[in-house]
Amino acid sequence: MTELYPLTFVPRFKELVWGGARLASELGKACPPAKRIGESWELVDLPDDQSLVAEGALVGRSLQELMVSYPEALLGPVASAEGRFPLLVKYIDAARTLSVQVHPDKEAARKLGGRPKHEAWYILGVEAGAKLYVGLQPGTTQEMLQEAIANDTLESLLVEVEACVGDLVPVEPGMVHAIGAGILLAEVQQPSDTTFRLHDWGRVGLDGRARPLHIHEALESISFFPDPVKAEFDSRAASYDAGHFLIRIHDASHGEPLGLGEGQGPLVVVGLDGVGRVVDTQGRGVEMHRGQVALFPHCCRPALVEGDDLKAMFVTFPLPR
Repeated sequence: MTELYPLTFVPRFKELVWGGARLASELGKACPPAKRIGESWELVDLPDDQSLVAEGALVGRSLQELMVSYPEALLGPVASAEGRFPLLVKYIDAARTLSVQVHPDKEAARKLGGRPKHEAWYILGVEAGAKLYVGLQPGTTQEMLQEAIANDTLESLLVEVEACVGDLVPVEPGMVHAIGAGILLAEVQQPSDTTFRLHDWGRVGLDGRARPLHIHEALESISFFPDPVKAEFDSRAASYDAGHFLIRIHDASHGEPLGLGEGQGPLVVVGLDGVGRVVDTQGRGVEMHRGQVALFPHCCRPALVEGDDLKAMFVTFPLPR
């Protein structure tokens, strides 16, 4: 059987009504021309979406095939997500504001269908005045929210913050949120595509029809008590522990290469800025840059980062208790 090695994957592009052209112009993605590409899925293991290995002896193999053929070498002691790789990574170009939405936690997903989704955003680029919607105003009740939806005044209940490059923003299950127009970001999340829309700004989809809303499911998923959950974050934060995954921002611009050690389980590297090379203990490496994502299986964890200007997210996973 072929030995695992540091892996990169072929991006999966998603045409969306709110998408733009920055994934191509700023991240160098080979997006289809004349399409509104809103998302580039870099690492995914879902039934209807599979990352395919881009290079090396395993080229063309899906991430799920690797999960089946190399479970120990790929994950080590880390638990899968019901047989799936435990992370989904994407880049997002919001040329227009995304829908106001919420993702379910484990309990709500079990009740309503779908998969739980905890995510985090790293802001890569913003246009003037760009903002994030990251929760409901304190004191908002389900009844107040239902009334605002009926009266088309939902925006008045949303917490708005200015989007700034370098922000690391947690988005917990049960938190109402939306990405505002003019924002380019990297997102890491649990492996799920379950989204319940509350509001879509009165627009139609690519097919000319209104996109469906999921008011009942959203209301069942939102965390209201004791107050609605909202994003609490420090714009200077260099790490975030979501429980299902741990993010650490590596910024080599301030000093020497970082020795990562052997560690346990796989590591996912998400390029944010600059260039550098991440190398495993056998000297096999991936050239990293803004817009590049690499997966280092458990059996070939990185040993060091070469280069002094690479900025990247390093994503690891908790070990079973």
